[in-house]
Amino acid sequence: MAVAHFHFYAELNDFLRRSKRQVKIVHSFAERASIKDMIESLGIPHPEVDFIKVNDKYVDFSYIVQDGDIINVYPISANFPTKPTVSVRPQSLSIIRFVVDIHLGKLATSLRLLGFDTLYRNDYADEELAEISHTQVRILLTRDKGLLMRSLVTYGYYVRSTNPQQQILEVLRRFELFNLVSPFQRCLRCNGLLETVEKETIINQLPATVQLQNHEFHHCQECKQIYWKGTHYERLQQFIDGVLDSQKNE
Repeated sequence: MAVAHFHFYAELNDFLRRSKRQVKIVHSFAERASIKDMIESLGIPHPEVDFIKVNDKYVDFSYIVQDGDIINVYPISANFPTKPTVSVRPQSLSIIRFVVDIHLGKLATSLRLLGFDTLYRNDYADEELAEISHTQVRILLTRDKGLLMRSLVTYGYYVRSTNPQQQILEVLRRFELFNLVSPFQRCLRCNGLLETVEKETIINQLPATVQLQNHEFHHCQECKQIYWKGTHYERLQQFIDGVLDSQKNE
């Protein structure tokens, strides 16, 4: 039986059993396989990989693993003084858009609050998430590594934290989005864009106290949800300030 020696670096170890982390893994195999398939068989989703060196040469995902290969696999966060000659990382996106799996609803709401185009439904099937990510060129955010391994998924990220407040910071750091934060631009309910609306045109839809106390309103262009600066606005603004302050403190 053939043998290949794998070493996974930095956060790629998050996907490995504790006994396999930060050590060389001796992997036995009998059938011909691409390095992409073999990496995923060891638990690493392909969107998390930046580049691969086999016997000190850079290769892409189509490389067929050979007996005795020494394979080093690096994450997207890896910093090297010289740029790899071959990267399996897809081309950088000029427009950042997300689709979020059913277990990350609070993260989806936070991303919308900060102005990021984020699709979310609590009944998306895995097949639908992968298809949306592929056809609409959206970054798939998930805590299901099996979903990230689907062949349709090119842009994706496994969210490490289980804490919603930490999740939003994690995503902003990973994709370097702090400078792109533009709050109160999107509907928290459906992701549609917000626009200013005259009070007179919606006054019959407002509670009596809101009619008296508020004069500035926005509504969603898609679902027509109405927004105004009530007590909830102060809470949301505090959340946004906390997110932006976290960058300043790093």
